Amino acid sequence: MKHFITPADVPSVKELIEEGLRQKANPTADNKLGKDKTLCLLFFNSSLRTRLSTQKAGINLGMNVIVMNVGADSWQLEFEDGVTMNGNKAEHIKEAAAVIGQYADIIGVRAFAGLTNREEDYQELVLESFRKLSGVPVVNLESATRHPCQSLADLITIEELKLKTRPKVVLTWAPHIKPLPQAVGNSFAEWLNLTEYDFVIANPEGYDLAPEFVGKAKVTHNQAEAFEGADFIYAKNWSSLEHYGQVLPGNEDWIISAEKMKLTDNAKFMHCLPVRRGLIVEDAVIDSDNSVVIQQAGNRVWSVQAALKKILEEL
Repeated sequence: MKHFITPADVPSVKELIEEGLRQKANPTADNKLGKDKTLCLLFFNSSLRTRLSTQKAGINLGMNVIVMNVGADSWQLEFEDGVTMNGNKAEHIKEAAAVIGQYADIIGVRAFAGLTNREEDYQELVLESFRKLSGVPVVNLESATRHPCQSLADLITIEELKLKTRPKVVLTWAPHIKPLPQAVGNSFAEWLNLTEYDFVIANPEGYDLAPEFVGKAKVTHNQAEAFEGADFIYAKNWSSLEHYGQVLPGNEDWIISAEKMKLTDNAKFMHCLPVRRGLIVEDAVIDSDNSVVIQQAGNRVWSVQAALKKILEEL
């Protein structure tokens, strides 16, 4: 595996899930694989789970890990070609990415959507620049449109907990106070479409995800209908794609409540975290025995460790 940016980089999603479970069962079994290899993690945006889980995964594999907050710990980077750099950006990505590639064997990049220009965000300029210019494998630690480390962890969690061969999995929009990217929703949909699960996306009108990510999922604007008989409820907010980056008025009643969870088949509650209690989900749901958000977050280590292992095997 050369990169871990989209599912297209993965030869077999099923095998990668199984690798994640193997890593979880024996976290340091492959700690000689990363000996004398360096993992450089670049954060253009803040993080808790992604930063810590990726560092731990690299250490479990025997790697040296370097972490940098881009812009705070480094120069501001210019990504546009042909510009006169007479502003606040002191270094061009052409030099920066190539130089970092001299120091690292694998680069992880986290860079969110700006949510002002849909076309620019969906071109993935930051991530693609590192892929093209660094000369080393790149891991997507959440980009403008995708979060594969999270999605693989989600699939590992479902695999561990499912009671049916083909469980009903619901991705439901939930309210938030500010615009958030579509990355987690996009990515979860993209990866779930590679399974045989019964997959439903529920969101208010005006919040449909891009068709290329929705794929074969059933889409409904009726949350109660989606919840009926569900085995897993995955809650996540995202801003409007149609009215790009906007939070549309209303829809506060899309909160995940204990009453709504009664419509399910004793479903597990999932969320990628951080979560705003009382806005996205009631305490009674996230504090219940059916909440698996901590197990889900713990599996972030094993998802990225599985991906790193596959990349290291080809270095």
